[in-house]
Amino acid sequence: MRILLVEDNRPLSEWLSRTLQKDRYAVECAYDGDDAHFRLRTESYDLVILDLALPGLPGEEVLRRLRARDNNVPVLILSARDTLEGRVSGLDSGADDYMAKPFEVAELEARIRVLLRRHANHKNPLLRCGSLSYDSNTRTFTLGEEALSLTPREHALLETLLMKLGKTVSKQVLSDALFTQDDSVSPDAIEIYVHRVRKKLQGSDVAIITLRGLGYLLKSHAL
Repeated sequence: MRILLVEDNRPLSEWLSRTLQKDRYAVECAYDGDDAHFRLRTESYDLVILDLALPGLPGEEVLRRLRARDNNVPVLILSARDTLEGRVSGLDSGADDYMAKPFEVAELEARIRVLLRRHANHKNPLLRCGSLSYDSNTRTFTLGEEALSLTPREHALLETLLMKLGKTVSKQVLSDALFTQDDSVSPDAIEIYVHRVRKKLQGSDVAIITLRGLGYLLKSHAL
């Protein structure tokens, strides 16, 4: 899952970025509103964490322009403006959630999980495909009765396929989930990670199906 963190306080941004990366999110940082606006016009994200008091373009304007383009990416406002008027204004502007600074990181992580589930139309935190299960609260996979060991990018690939279960997922969508704008990615990178995850699913009733020219599909089949 790819997150854009828009926060001009660099120490806070760097700390929060490291914290979310430990949770296996791919995090990109923008430190002003103009950069955030550019990234949101040119890149795809699963979630945006947005400060309001930004240099350059204000956070409210970043959000207004985002929604004016009919971009429905979940947006969580993270702001020092802890007033009823500020919360109402942020939510009315198109934000999906609002948290005031200072905040508890555990609550922020929980709200991120809720927004991602809601956006994927999953109310239940436990997702299943055959013998493969995924707990979106702990962000852990289980295959049968055993925990499935995955690298961060293997985890991101399988998570994206399971979140979009029953749908074909394009290489571009997978690339957006696995890599940040700053990563140097080879044209064969997605195939490499699909191959690695397939090997870890071997012998189970779950497989990644290739639909040539379209993308990939996670599917359960009888053993």
